Amino acid sequence: MKWLLDAQLPRRLAELFGQRGHDATHTLDLPTGNASSDEQLLNVAAVEDRVIVTKDADFVNSFWLTEKPRQLLLVSTGNIGNRELNDLLDRHLDEIVEGFAGHSFLELDRDGLIVHA
Repeated sequence: MKWLLDAQLPRRLAELFGQRGHDATHTLDLPTGNASSDEQLLNVAAVEDRVIVTKDADFVNSFWLTEKPRQLLLVSTGNIGNRELNDLLDRHLDEIVEGFAGHSFLELDRDGLIVHA
């Protein structure tokens, strides 16, 4: 799968996706870096068929109101250390990929995966 990680997530997560055989881009890899607007991220996700991975509730609102992005992974762990977040995502990545086979909006919290749509 192809992923687009939002600015509030550590760039190291893109490496985790890559190690697991996925194509991942972080906002820091975009021309405007972490200053990229939500609209720019939505456009990149649409053009490159990427799942947006974010902690930003604005993307949830956009998803429900406009069905953009096409696929969304909301990370709702609250304050969490980078290592703990990396481990959590690593443990659930296969389940997340399977979830996107039939759903468009998934949420990852400290307890696991929640399927929304």
